[in-house]
Amino acid sequence: MIIRRAFYHWQFIAAGALPLWLLVGSSIFGSGAWAVLGIFFGAVLIGLGLLLVALLFFARKEVRETRAVSYADVGVLTLWHTLIIAIPFSADAAGWLSVLVIVGGLAVFWFALWELFDSAKRRMRAMVDLVEQTARGQSAPAAPGHPLPHVSPKTTRPTPGFGRTGTPEVIVIEEKRDRI
Repeated sequence: MIIRRAFYHWQFIAAGALPLWLLVGSSIFGSGAWAVLGIFFGAVLIGLGLLLVALLFFARKEVRETRAVSYADVGVLTLWHTLIIAIPFSADAAGWLSVLVIVGGLAVFWFALWELFDSAKRRMRAMVDLVEQTARGQSAPAAPGHPLPHVSPKTTRPTPGFGRTGTPEVIVIEEKRDRI
């Protein structure tokens, strides 16, 4: 859980820190001025991509509630961030590493989008099940991982009868016209 929470916070820091690392690292490890200028524009795009992916992860309710990303999120973010960190270390391999960073970024984006839709689909399915069970007069499911509030199956709520029992009463109001 500690690693998942650390990545939850790191993903927002990384949107600024990793592009900055690309600029500083490429300057330190001997890239030319034109290469640093090219890395600057790439770093801006990578920073926007990192921020977009972080917001997609943050959009999932279970991530916001637990303040922790899933282990699958940790895996894909680790791979992508490692590729970004590795770019300045090798000027010779920077070209194919840049391609891997772009392909990895697209893959992480679609993975985050897929997880967001899958989470929304599960929550919608749970809501539909809850509505259907409520309409049938059953109590809500008591699954431990149920994302919606529920009534314990041991607790039964009386149906509102306003003090009456049995079948509902019918009130008949007769209307008479007075002949004057």
